[in-house]
Amino acid sequence: MYCTKCGNVVPEGAAFCRTCGTPLTAGASAVNPPQSEGPLDPLGSPTAVASPYMAPRSPASYASRAAAISPSLMAPYAGFWLRVVAHLIDSAVLTLVFGAVVAICVATFGLHFFRGFAPGMYGRANVSYEPNYPMHPLFPVAVLGVILVLLPLTIVGTWLYFALMEASARQGTLGKIALGLFVTDLEGRRITFARATGRFFAKIVTGLIPFFIGYIMAGFTEKRQALHDMIAGCLVLKKV
Repeated sequence: MYCTKCGNVVPEGAAFCRTCGTPLTAGASAVNPPQSEGPLDPLGSPTAVASPYMAPRSPASYASRAAAISPSLMAPYAGFWLRVVAHLIDSAVLTLVFGAVVAICVATFGLHFFRGFAPGMYGRANVSYEPNYPMHPLFPVAVLGVILVLLPLTIVGTWLYFALMEASARQGTLGKIALGLFVTDLEGRRITFARATGRFFAKIVTGLIPFFIGYIMAGFTEKRQALHDMIAGCLVLKKV
């Protein structure tokens, strides 16, 4: 037997619903519980008029239901300076990685390769460098080619580092992991690779704001979000 107002199960022959206090009649039962028309509280239970027949909920019940909804949101927001330190750690890691790649290239081709390449950039080949030799017209083209190769590789490598690690089970880069920080969506859930990618490229918009205001927003906004966090719908939280 169900209450026709709140839909809770009531004993057969009961005169009142123990949850909402609605008087019951013999024909008021239903096989399927009706939908409640009242508003829902944050934990999803219908709000009802106070009644002496209403069964109170224990605090443990509310706590367990809240933890099941969004356990990550129990963690505090990451502070601005913690995020700055995490960014510095990530920058140092990426610098070491790209420096190692350059060192491997030099070790693979050898210094003689680069010494032989340099004279060809000037008017005469196979001679030692002298400042008086005019610059070869192809030198700017070679420099542009190096830039066009290195710049995309740097961008792709940095993007994959941030997006893959923030979308992983650790939910953060090495800098964030070292400081106990992790990235979630607005419901406290692990973000997808697509959302992590959007967050990374949204930093371009953040960087366009003068005086680093887009980043400094993480220090005074309600949820400690920088501009790219707001654009991607993300939060940076700290483990407790």
